Amino acid sequence: MALELSQGFDDRTGGSTGQRSNALANRLTSVLSVSYADSELRDALHFLDSTNAQITPEARRRLRWDLQKEGIQCNGNIVKDFGQVAEQLRRLGSTISSLNRRCDDMRRQVAAARQENAPVLEEASILLAQRQDLERKKQLLNAVNKHFVPTDEELMVLTSTTEPVNEEFFAVLARVKQVHADCKVLLGGENQRLGLELMEQSSRHLDNGYQKLYRWIQKEFKALDLENPQINAVIRRSLRILAERPTLFESCLTGFSEAREHILSDGFYTALTGSSTHRNDDLTMKPIELHAHDALRYIGDMLAWTHSATVSEREALESLFVDEGDEMAKGIQAGRHSEPWSDMHNESFDGRKALDDLVNQNMAGVARVLQQRVQQAIQNQNDPVTVYRIANLVNFYCVTLSRLLRAESSIMETLASLEVSAMRQFEALQSDHTATIQAELTQAPSYLNVPDVLHETLAQLKALMNIHDSSLAPATSREAQFQPILSYTLRPVLNACESLAQDLDVPANNILLLNCHLATKRTLQAFDFTTSSIELSDASIESSTEKLVDYQHAFFLHVSGLHTLLAALIPLTDCTEDLSKIATHPAFQPNALTEASQTLDEFLPSALMDASENLKRLKDTKLAGEITCEAADRFCEDFQFVERRMAAADEILMADEDAKRSDEEMKKEAQPLRDLYPRTSGEIRVLLS
Repeated sequence: MALELSQGFDDRTGGSTGQRSNALANRLTSVLSVSYADSELRDALHFLDSTNAQITPEARRRLRWDLQKEGIQCNGNIVKDFGQVAEQLRRLGSTISSLNRRCDDMRRQVAAARQENAPVLEEASILLAQRQDLERKKQLLNAVNKHFVPTDEELMVLTSTTEPVNEEFFAVLARVKQVHADCKVLLGGENQRLGLELMEQSSRHLDNGYQKLYRWIQKEFKALDLENPQINAVIRRSLRILAERPTLFESCLTGFSEAREHILSDGFYTALTGSSTHRNDDLTMKPIELHAHDALRYIGDMLAWTHSATVSEREALESLFVDEGDEMAKGIQAGRHSEPWSDMHNESFDGRKALDDLVNQNMAGVARVLQQRVQQAIQNQNDPVTVYRIANLVNFYCVTLSRLLRAESSIMETLASLEVSAMRQFEALQSDHTATIQAELTQAPSYLNVPDVLHETLAQLKALMNIHDSSLAPATSREAQFQPILSYTLRPVLNACESLAQDLDVPANNILLLNCHLATKRTLQAFDFTTSSIELSDASIESSTEKLVDYQHAFFLHVSGLHTLLAALIPLTDCTEDLSKIATHPAFQPNALTEASQTLDEFLPSALMDASENLKRLKDTKLAGEITCEAADRFCEDFQFVERRMAAADEILMADEDAKRSDEEMKKEAQPLRDLYPRTSGEIRVLLS
């Protein structure tokens, strides 16, 4: 289209002058140089295409006129439209002016109204501020009431005796305690009135709650199955909480202890007699007093019942004071601040000590009845062995219960007192018995047997040692504990036997002592806690044995005639001068020496039989043989001594004679001592072996 337009312009101006040609060329160049991206050119070209005009001079003129006409019409429309706009603007201006006048009137009216309503608005602002302040105070009051003031329902649960003690009660009590603790925060401000009032109110509620809990626990203790006092979880929790009020807690335990003491005493009385002051008689129960004739069983049944009741009582209360001891200690520690005047203020709570104290108080009544009954049974006994069995039985239960109770408890003190009383009764009975048998021991048995009194004493002592051996005494102290019994049971009888032996001749006195001490040793050596007594018996046996050996030795010397020769040789020494005097001694003269040799020959064949006859009343034949053998050995040694001295004297005598005389004369005048006393020590040993 642009090319066609260019060609039309060329045809139109083909004959023009050069100046117009140049102008046209410049115009075309300007048109052609315009970029198609120009929106105005692009719109013009699109409009030109839309007219479908032919490129003719007429068409170009018409197009120009049309364009100009259209431009004039457009301008006219624009002028018309602007006229309408101007009219509307005039109407708008008048409207705005009217509005401005009305606004001014309204401003004047508002200013006047504001001036008139200013006090009311100010008062309304004050009221709104006050309302907001009241709303804030209301919220604060509601929050304070919600946190610090229990509801009526909660107070009913906390203080009313008709309401049960359950989880709801404990929750309310815990809340009130927290309120009481939080009141301390309110006391930190300048105005302490609210804190003081709330603290006073919460303290009153707490006191009422603890009083209700105290009364409830007392009621539960009364309704508790006291034959099997297993404390349930609610009571244990209640006691832990009540520990925060030490006075109420101690009073509660005191009441419980008194009730338990009464019930246990009544139960013990029922077990003894089969009847009770508070319950119907149980015909199926066999009373302990049915066996009162058998003191050992009677006392054993009473001690067994006491042990069973103590164990049951401790196990029932152990869950409270041991398992819950830490929580209870915390409660008591907290209660000290609320009750500084309490007796427990300066004491640290010990769960096991509290358990021991309570068990001790509960068993106090039983301990009194037990001491009275056992003491009476002990005093009625006349048999020392039975009394010692009772003492050992009491000691058994004392050792057993010492693992459960403290030494200062009433039961332990009662058992210790009963054991001492039983031992005193045993000592008194044994002293009387010893005095009686000592009076009976006036002369020794004809065959030097063990006196019947000692036999009876050893049989009794064996029974006592069997009893002591079965006791629970520590191995390190068993012997020390049994020594007093030996001292007033066995020792007086042995002393009486020794006194009796002093009136007898030798060797009867030593034989009697040996028989007594050997029988005593056989009885004692069966037990391992009689070492010191066995050592004393061994010393006495050794002393008596040595005396019998000396007696047998003297018997050998005198009967054999050796004692004369030995008495003559003992003062002499081995020097030549003393040895030369032997031949001139009267005991070594030929006639005397020949007679001594004949006496020895007569003694030797029956020497052992004669010596054994001296000890035939010694009951231990083996020991009698050993005594005789040892005496024979000593005799052989003495004979060897005499033999050796006589041989030495012969050598000196023969040497002196040889120097003075001839052999023939010496043989006629001097005869060796050994020829007159020919027996040798070897022959003696063979004959006495």
